[in-house]
Amino acid sequence: MSGALGHSVLWLLLLAAGEVAALEPVSVGLAIGVVSAFTGYLSYEDLYCRFAECCVAERRLNASALKQDLEEKLFGQHLATEVILKALVGFKSNKNPKKPLTLSLHGWAGTGKNYVSQIIAENLHPRGLKSNFVHLYVSTLHFPHEQKIKLYQDQLQKWIRGNVSACASSVFIFDEMDKLHPGIIDAIKPFLDYYEQVDGVSYRKAIFIFLSNAGGDLITRTALDFWRAGRKREEIQLKDLEPVLSLGVFNNKHSGLWHSGLIDRNLVDYFIPFLPLEYRHVQMCVRAELQARGVTVDEDVVTKVAQEMTFFPKDEMIYSDKGCKTVQSRLDFY
Repeated sequence: MSGALGHSVLWLLLLAAGEVAALEPVSVGLAIGVVSAFTGYLSYEDLYCRFAECCVAERRLNASALKQDLEEKLFGQHLATEVILKALVGFKSNKNPKKPLTLSLHGWAGTGKNYVSQIIAENLHPRGLKSNFVHLYVSTLHFPHEQKIKLYQDQLQKWIRGNVSACASSVFIFDEMDKLHPGIIDAIKPFLDYYEQVDGVSYRKAIFIFLSNAGGDLITRTALDFWRAGRKREEIQLKDLEPVLSLGVFNNKHSGLWHSGLIDRNLVDYFIPFLPLEYRHVQMCVRAELQARGVTVDEDVVTKVAQEMTFFPKDEMIYSDKGCKTVQSRLDFY
């Protein structure tokens, strides 16, 4: 087959494969087999993964892209940016990690925890939260009934075992950990520990992320102490918050990590504080949302939206009580 004809056939068959990709994997496989037979250029796996999502356990993390996303899209969170970048780059660079990476993100609503989990997912798997290898569990949705804790524990173990068996680099995000019934999360303790395998499955390349409002009061107290002492928030270091945060969450009866074996066994790698947002950070959120909508940034609108937010403490009025959570809905009025 001539080179020109070969390329023509390749493109026609690729288009055919693209049409059947929306149908079923078997059809895609047949199309790919035909393409491979004609061309001899690409392996079945390489070509299949152009049309269907594949788990690539050794997929490299683009550290520069992650750094840029965190710095450009996350406002007022120097600690979270620094720790998350360090943790993910180190973990993904290690070809033989001893345990899964486990991150626990804490702070008031609207400070960026959910947004960060989205950024992390998109940098690990191209389809982000829509990926078949990224799994989001919401406490009030997936585990609502206290009397069904044993059932939830069994289900959780089966879900995680099945998903990690299908993709070693699976990502699991647990939202509303402060609303999770204590004891449920301990069901996954064996998967987060330093075991090479559990029942024939290795969990060492998986990533677990917990999102929680618990500890928000402790974080705010530290931020206020720095502000009242005339120190910049950027001077706050992880060592100023992580020990008191882990202890506070462990002893918080309204936390899904209350007296959890995950903390007791030191299986959470990082407790990451999200600081309360100031007026200037809310302004940044408004500008970013306007840009995301493709609208020219109007500083009058930025000021109006930011001024509509409520702030605390009552005397100082420093921090937005909802962070940036209601920025999108407020912009709809302008």
